[in-house]
Amino acid sequence: MLFLSEQEKREWTNYGEEISRTFPAPGHYDTKIRKNLVAAFHFYIATLLAAKGSGKQSIGWLESGTLNEEDGLFCCAFLLGFFQRHENQLITPAVVFQDPRPFIHFAGVPIMKKARWQFVRQCSHSLPVFKRPIRFMDIGCGDGALTVAVLTHLTETDKIPGIDEILLVDSSPAMAALAEKTVRSAFPDAEISVENGRIQDCSGKIDRKFEIAMSSLAYHHMPLEDKRVHLSRLKPWIDHFILFEMDANNDTPDIFTPDLALSVYQSYGRIIDFVYSHDAPVGVVNDCIDSFLMNEVVSILTEPRGVRSDYHMLRGQWHSLLSEVLGPEFSLRCDSAAYADEYMSLMTLHYGKA
Repeated sequence: MLFLSEQEKREWTNYGEEISRTFPAPGHYDTKIRKNLVAAFHFYIATLLAAKGSGKQSIGWLESGTLNEEDGLFCCAFLLGFFQRHENQLITPAVVFQDPRPFIHFAGVPIMKKARWQFVRQCSHSLPVFKRPIRFMDIGCGDGALTVAVLTHLTETDKIPGIDEILLVDSSPAMAALAEKTVRSAFPDAEISVENGRIQDCSGKIDRKFEIAMSSLAYHHMPLEDKRVHLSRLKPWIDHFILFEMDANNDTPDIFTPDLALSVYQSYGRIIDFVYSHDAPVGVVNDCIDSFLMNEVVSILTEPRGVRSDYHMLRGQWHSLLSEVLGPEFSLRCDSAAYADEYMSLMTLHYGKA
């Protein structure tokens, strides 16, 4: 992932304030911007204008931004298409996860499937051999497919002799219901418990031991200060915490800041490109983008910390959090890339007791 220098942050902020007042033609500031970040700058200006109610003025910035996009980062083009479908407004078009199908399509994109399989393998490599059947907690279980994949692989590799209980936690009633059906079908002899809510709503109610707690692309749905609180509540009840997350700078930067826009441009630009590159009906692809990924993008770019829905953190921030809250009883067992390129990575982190 690329970052701005402190001077560039100040300059982009000043340019954004000037453009919001004077509405110059797109391209006016291009010579002042690092050449490989011109498209990202246009994305920043376009989202800043749209968030402040100037959606029509943002179109020109997106159109010119697309002319500078390269390396599979086409976030200006993606946002331009989104605006065309939503009357030039940076608004959330749906309640995220109300319908499981957009997420299921996202999880089935080839690069995501490969990354999820790498996560499954990495969990197996870093977890110890358990001598007794385990209790397993999935925080943000989605449709339950990853729960099944992880536990099946742990069984096949003789890491676990059986499963006593699987606790599924998800805030979406539709997701939780689908996950329960999927997991119950795969493990009919295990006790299946379902908590339909966020981990923030139930972390204080956990009252039994779980050998493994897993969270895949879910623990980022709260800011750093809340992550710390709820992880500390989980700590007495778990032996291993395994995390699958996107390495991105979407937590601590404040609303309308250049570093937040640049992080979104790179991380979501790459993810959305994965979805559009997968051969599927246009309606299905757009539904996945609009009802899932763009919901998150709009929230990050238009709502302040504490209100927005997503707070992806950088790898180093995750390590600081996990070592601070779980240490010294827990130590790092795995830090591996499930997918990585210059702009975005998906990572597996595992902290466990000795």
